Amino acid sequence: MKELFIKRFLYYKELGDKSFAQLSDEQMFWQYNEESNSIAVIVKHIGGNMLSRWTNFWKEDGEKPWRNRDMEFVNTFKNKTEILDYWEKGWACLFEALNEITPENINYTIFIRHEPHSVLDALLRQLAHYPYHIGQIIYIAKMLKNDDWKTLSIARNASDAYTIEMLRLQHPDEISENSSPVCFANSPEIRKDFKI
Repeated sequence: MKELFIKRFLYYKELGDKSFAQLSDEQMFWQYNEESNSIAVIVKHIGGNMLSRWTNFWKEDGEKPWRNRDMEFVNTFKNKTEILDYWEKGWACLFEALNEITPENINYTIFIRHEPHSVLDALLRQLAHYPYHIGQIIYIAKMLKNDDWKTLSIARNASDAYTIEMLRLQHPDEISENSSPVCFANSPEIRKDFKI
């Protein structure tokens, strides 16, 4: 199960990495308005959360006394390099913690803000939290890049082709030239617009 969590967290980290690669230093600090967070601030919050939640998580509460969550929403970074260094530091802490998890201890109780969680529940909580903020990062990056944005998922108007290609890779013997991306039936009566 640990491998599955590592795989999922790596996927979301990669989405962030690929977004940052498309942005300039200046764009990392852009805010839509005073109430909005820049990408720099979102990274500061994600990193702060990771360091607090996963440092010595077996013995200490996930909300560390040294964490100042409110200050995570005040930018203190000077450049993109500092932002990315903190991003990497947070992820390193998470992955180090993940490597300590075994089938025998995944249901042990740990605490976040004095609330008991199984390790599994704490992981699920963070697997919802981090992608939520990474989605914000991607949304801001897409707005900033506009037509220059390089998609991180399936390109617009390419869903059917992507689905067929995935089927082809996973089950090469199950798809014919008349296969429909909707039902993957091998029928000569498949609508012409679904033929490959």
